[in-house]
Amino acid sequence: MSIFRGHILIGFDESGVQAGAKEVKNAFEKNLAKLNLDDEYKILETGPLGFFGQGVCLMVYPEQIYYHNVTPENVPLICEEHLLKGRPVKDLLFDKKTIELHDFNYKNRIVLDHSGLIDPENIEEYIGANGYLAWEKALTQMKPNDIVNEVKKSELRGRGGAGFTTGLKWSFTAPIESDDKLIVINADEGEPGTFKDRLIMEGDPHKLLEGIMIAAYAVGAHNAYIYVRGEYKLCIARLRKAIQQAKEYGLLGKNIMDSGFDLDIDIKIGAGAYVCGEETALIESMEGNRGTPRTKPPFPGVKGAWQKPTVVNNVETIANVPFIILNGADAYKAHGTGECFGTKVYTILGDVAYPGLCEVDMGVRLRDIINKFGGGMKDGKKFKAALVGGAAGVFLSDERLDVKMDFVSLAEYMAVLGSGAILVMNQDVSMIEMLYSVIRFFRHESCGKCMPCSVGTQELFVLINKVRNGYGTQDDLDKMLLIAQTMKDTAFCALGQSLIMPIKSAFDNFKEEFEAAVKNNE
Repeated sequence: MSIFRGHILIGFDESGVQAGAKEVKNAFEKNLAKLNLDDEYKILETGPLGFFGQGVCLMVYPEQIYYHNVTPENVPLICEEHLLKGRPVKDLLFDKKTIELHDFNYKNRIVLDHSGLIDPENIEEYIGANGYLAWEKALTQMKPNDIVNEVKKSELRGRGGAGFTTGLKWSFTAPIESDDKLIVINADEGEPGTFKDRLIMEGDPHKLLEGIMIAAYAVGAHNAYIYVRGEYKLCIARLRKAIQQAKEYGLLGKNIMDSGFDLDIDIKIGAGAYVCGEETALIESMEGNRGTPRTKPPFPGVKGAWQKPTVVNNVETIANVPFIILNGADAYKAHGTGECFGTKVYTILGDVAYPGLCEVDMGVRLRDIINKFGGGMKDGKKFKAALVGGAAGVFLSDERLDVKMDFVSLAEYMAVLGSGAILVMNQDVSMIEMLYSVIRFFRHESCGKCMPCSVGTQELFVLINKVRNGYGTQDDLDKMLLIAQTMKDTAFCALGQSLIMPIKSAFDNFKEEFEAAVKNNE
């Protein structure tokens, strides 16, 4: 067995592959062999390394030296100078200050603890990192009700937007006498700037599968589905491979670990509609129907997909479950605040020095996330706003930079964690243009089932266009608020109900900008 002096971890997430990760890997294989270093360094395909928009990124381990924007033409120099002579290639390095600012936080991760460190397509590496130990513990040492109670005790809340308590949701379905219960995983991310679930699946698909297995056993489901948007090609390929590997290792299928418990996991591919992020619209789409929301009650936990009791959970939510079962609810609650426990995965985008991915404890301040994990503002510009929680989130001004990022603290400002996206804007950004983009998106994605949303989004689009084109009035701004509030009160589902948040927060926190746009048109 070879003992390698080091590893070259290449980020094989979707953006890395598009930037040429495969070609870079091939170049390393060729040049390592040429320099007789192929028995000293192992090349490893891994998940996202944490940076966005930096081309092909890689890390040389154990030195933990990071390179970015690597091309095949750069590889001979890295091999000869760094790997052979011990002199890192400075022009391609993330400098030390950047790495210190962009804290990868591996010691404090729960969901992404393996991402960027193991090969996501190799089940043996996942098992070698204590993967599937929680599944073994759940199946051989715990009763289903014990699992539900442990998840309840952890106070894990849904990470898909609503923040509903996961253990409580499971407890609605678990007691139902039925052999046809289902687990459905919502992996449909339709909001602009929202892709943290994609990165979780690309970086560690087996973590998701293990969480699904535990959830299925807890509620008595023998079939599970991952509903994933069709654009997520790499996710789909890795999930399929992970499912096949789990079957080959006896972790899925019939009579798992001689327990008498059977479970199959399948993938359902969505067509990319934002409304299918709503659980009942997702279920309609799964069944082959048009993706529009259902009337509730009955709730999916009682009558869901194909009228069977169905637990619907988000990817990030389920990815927390293995840690809770393996280490206990108390260990999980050691992360976070006194009211909101665990960690949260964020994608930091926009006018920051280093857009990227991070996972931090609940309750970390927005300012710290931007400065510590995003590297601060880009090009020395001043912070103006952050859209927190995705398009259905809220615009926060610099007065709110010290807000704690958890369900309770954000609720004080009518804000939500939502999809985990944090879009940072500098002093030059027009809030009118930003709000126009949000309303345009909602108008495009309204499913048309209810009039408040289908007509309301069109009217809002007309009004925001008047404002941005210079002939809006204060009455138009007042009318926008009235329409958004009416949608909140009367729209059929959360798509229409939530547009009040970006509109009201933009008006409240950037009042002067909107007033200036309409003051000469009275």
